Amino acid sequence: MIKALHKLIPLVITACFAACEVPNDIPYPIVEGRITAFEVEGQCGASGKGEGSATIDKDTRTVSLYVCDTVDVKRLKVNRIELKSETKNPDVDYKDEIALLPDSAVCLDFARFPRKGFNAPGSHQDTRMDFSQKVKFTLTTYQDYEWTVNVEQVVNREVEVENQVGNAVIDPITHNVVVYVKKDQSLKRLKVSKFSLGGEHGKVSPDPTTQETFNFYDVRQFLVTTGWGEEQSWRVMVCHTETAVETTAQAFTRTVNAIVSGEKPNGTTPLIEYKKESEQTWLSVPLEDIQQTATAYTADIKGLQPATTYQYRVTAGKSSVETQTFTTTEMLQLENTSFDDWCTDAKNPKLLYPWAEGATPYWETGNKGATTVGSSNSTPTDDTSTGHGKAAHLESKYIVIKFAAGNIFTGSYLRTDGTNGILGFGRPFKAFPSKLTFDYKYRTSIINKVGDEALRYMEGRPDSCQIYITLWHIGENDYEEYNGEKFPLIIRTRPSERHLFSPNDKRVVAYAQLTQGNDVNEWTSHTLELKYKDNTRIPTHIQVVASSSKYGDYFTGGVGSLLVLDNLKLHYE
Repeated sequence: MIKALHKLIPLVITACFAACEVPNDIPYPIVEGRITAFEVEGQCGASGKGEGSATIDKDTRTVSLYVCDTVDVKRLKVNRIELKSETKNPDVDYKDEIALLPDSAVCLDFARFPRKGFNAPGSHQDTRMDFSQKVKFTLTTYQDYEWTVNVEQVVNREVEVENQVGNAVIDPITHNVVVYVKKDQSLKRLKVSKFSLGGEHGKVSPDPTTQETFNFYDVRQFLVTTGWGEEQSWRVMVCHTETAVETTAQAFTRTVNAIVSGEKPNGTTPLIEYKKESEQTWLSVPLEDIQQTATAYTADIKGLQPATTYQYRVTAGKSSVETQTFTTTEMLQLENTSFDDWCTDAKNPKLLYPWAEGATPYWETGNKGATTVGSSNSTPTDDTSTGHGKAAHLESKYIVIKFAAGNIFTGSYLRTDGTNGILGFGRPFKAFPSKLTFDYKYRTSIINKVGDEALRYMEGRPDSCQIYITLWHIGENDYEEYNGEKFPLIIRTRPSERHLFSPNDKRVVAYAQLTQGNDVNEWTSHTLELKYKDNTRIPTHIQVVASSSKYGDYFTGGVGSLLVLDNLKLHYE
């Protein structure tokens, strides 16, 4: 009997535990932690002056900002951090406050750094950190989200001397300066007009600008005190050069403006004149619109006519540049910008194309892939923003075996590789638009299809649409090729050889994008302002992409997400 009881007890205990077992399907929330505001002492604009706000990218979880030359980035005080949580599970309400964890290695006093967002640190808190390198912050909700903060200090260093040739070579790392002057300039008696090695708020000892002339016959050493109090030892060498500085000029031409720049003799002021080739009257660029250093200048001539040839000339002192010409680019537009033109494939009535019957394709969709097992999910609709014609109706669907986002893009659908796509992105284009406007509506759905385990954390979150524009500069050897066809980019969605677009591609000249994760029930106009990376490359191709699910390339999104797009237009300012 006792042996029987001994055998029964474990069974009873097991049964009790089984009866009390907590189900493991409790809907724990997915709560994303975001930084929505970040401020530090000495914050400024990119020029080092004025007030500046941080650039916050929620997709890459990065914060970027500038500070002036009066603060020590190694002991920089954080004045404000604003945090926001976003619950991605609609059935779970998240009430707790986001926990803020700074990198202990760069905090001056980690124990006294606030553990939550703040508008101003308290008297008992210490928010000083070393921002000489990128700094990590961890935002903790139910999950951890790592953010990176990058602080760039702007120190405007200038050296200008009498009869200078070219700009001074200033190395802020080694603290060495080399200045070239004309061969007949005395190095023992050199007049110095600018000598700000410590930036606008720094000091130099001895200060050569306080003396009538200064002796630079030998390499001279200076004690520089920065605006934040750091003392640095700098070496300055002045050398003769046989090179004579004459006025030069070159024009980088856009659609409605041209940037004229070049060198000029030291101490001179450039006169920049221009006119239409067909006219007689010369116009002068106002002096306040010319940016100058001792031996260089830049001017942005605005208000020009597209596809027009202009003449320009530059005079500085006794040196001048003969009349030269530049021609502005055409004011180009995208084709079929209202998506009025569609046709059906002759062999497959389920396959729709975004171009007129017999026309040369300009836009394309992923319909060729979708119709291998289902029907087109990028189609025309009579629901338009203008009340006439058609619009693009882009819907995310689960087509038999795979998730497919509704999409449309400038380029070509090259091939279906199993259940994956190979696409050619971009169309030839040579112009400099400043903006892209369009009308759109969007209905989001909860992400319920995940095609890549790396994005599993997104399941249960609202889906987002994405619309972006890219200008490419594609050199002769910069094309990507597939079966003899060349494009700026060949997209491959197969996971083992995935090759997708990145705005950080070195061939990208300009870029702008909209990501929208909320419902937009009425027709809404939106403007994308293009940001140009530099003024040295002319666009050769344009790429516009719209998708009802941002991560459709990863076969991830919400079934039923719907983007309706109409009335695209490029603007030139």
